[in-house]
Amino acid sequence: MAIATLLPATTAFIQRAPRMLIGAEWVEAADGQTMPLRNPATGEQLCVVPRATVDDVDRAVLAARQAFDDSPWSRTRPRERQNLLWKLANLMQRDAELLAQLECLNNGKSAAVAQVMDVQLAIDFLRYMAGWATKIEGSSVEVSVPLMPDQQFHSFIRREAVGVVGAIVAWNFPLLLACWKLGPALATGCTVVLKPADETPLTALKLAELVQEAGYPDGVFNVVTGTGITAGAALNHNPRVDKLTFTGSTAVGKEIGKIAMDSMTRVTLELGGKSPTIVMADADLGSAAAGAASAIFFNQGQVCCAGSRLYVQRKHFDKVVADIAGIANAMKLGSGLDASVDMGPLISARQQERVWRYIEMGRESGATIACGGEQFGPGYFVKPTVIVDVDQQHSLVQEEIFGPVLVAIPFDDEADALRMANDSPYGLGASIWSNDLAAVHRMIPQIKSGSVWVNCHSALDPALPFGGYKMSGVGREMGYAAIEHYTELKSVLIKL
Repeated sequence: MAIATLLPATTAFIQRAPRMLIGAEWVEAADGQTMPLRNPATGEQLCVVPRATVDDVDRAVLAARQAFDDSPWSRTRPRERQNLLWKLANLMQRDAELLAQLECLNNGKSAAVAQVMDVQLAIDFLRYMAGWATKIEGSSVEVSVPLMPDQQFHSFIRREAVGVVGAIVAWNFPLLLACWKLGPALATGCTVVLKPADETPLTALKLAELVQEAGYPDGVFNVVTGTGITAGAALNHNPRVDKLTFTGSTAVGKEIGKIAMDSMTRVTLELGGKSPTIVMADADLGSAAAGAASAIFFNQGQVCCAGSRLYVQRKHFDKVVADIAGIANAMKLGSGLDASVDMGPLISARQQERVWRYIEMGRESGATIACGGEQFGPGYFVKPTVIVDVDQQHSLVQEEIFGPVLVAIPFDDEADALRMANDSPYGLGASIWSNDLAAVHRMIPQIKSGSVWVNCHSALDPALPFGGYKMSGVGREMGYAAIEHYTELKSVLIKL
């Protein structure tokens, strides 16, 4: 096993005193409480971080409120916001290996993959958003005002920063998701209080150090670590927060949305998925099998838009399933610090148990385990699993498992494939594998999801909005759509 040597900076960061950033200060929790973080590859304690109290969250929101209302940040010009984002991205590029190792230790994913994907995508996204800082514009409008026919008017529309943003992110892509919130917030002139997932705060804390080093004013970016039930709920209920942005489970997102509506807090929710992968009869079957395997097994299947439902035209079903099973059986599992490993552990013992329950549910209902279906330790490992002979209405097909479990079902024709693909409470992503452009263009408008990929899956770009239909959320990340979600429109009418 070729385990990578940790950078001295990685070791030092893990061993540092437990602190979080509120305003200008790195502080402990108000009551001194901490919580342990575990290495998913071993199950062993990695370090401890502060367990924020309600008072800690209130202080962080107040710091963000003051920074938005009263600090030099409130008067920062677009060019300065652009340049600061570029500087932050450059610092992340400098520390890319450190960030990747922290992500690996805390999340379990491959450090090598994290560096070229998670970290690099986060850097690219911040640079993309930096460009929008100087391109936020309003418009002038020729108005009629029929009740004042003899008067002359000048009218225009301004786009202004929404204010204090409360950001809560999931544990599957901790750094990337944080940057998806931070980029548009800083580009538009907002301030942020970030609450990372309970299990994975390390890269968020390192990001806070880099924000300080980049030269952002105190209070523009704050990080509070702790539990969702205390720190997350306090952020959600705080009346000084103007906007909440959440990435995580649909169940939690629905509760956040309900609470936000009580105070009319602006909200965007990027939630769960159960994305279909559709393999048509004319597809390149080898590419489709490899793509479908990657769609579900990448990041241990812990991806909101993972291709967890596979639909293959019946005459090719057995071959495609066999090819995917072959890929799965050849995958090497182990520590993400080993560059030769194909799949790391799940995030926690609780998640391992959840995924295992679904596999056992399939067995008990008479489904066939085509490959995998095993768990092991130390650490939180589940082998990549493919399940067939499952009814479309089974929980394995309808519920998000969030693990390396693929459910495969044959279909007879295009209408059959579309019916089953849309038969889901979710609508985040979908992929079509076909070389028949006419069929592809017929199918795209009929698929109820926020993203449709053709001959690829989960291919993201900073310029393309990302979000879902139905129970997969409200609003969009990335693209200009993100700028719209972090700003308010103000109409101005001047009687001359």
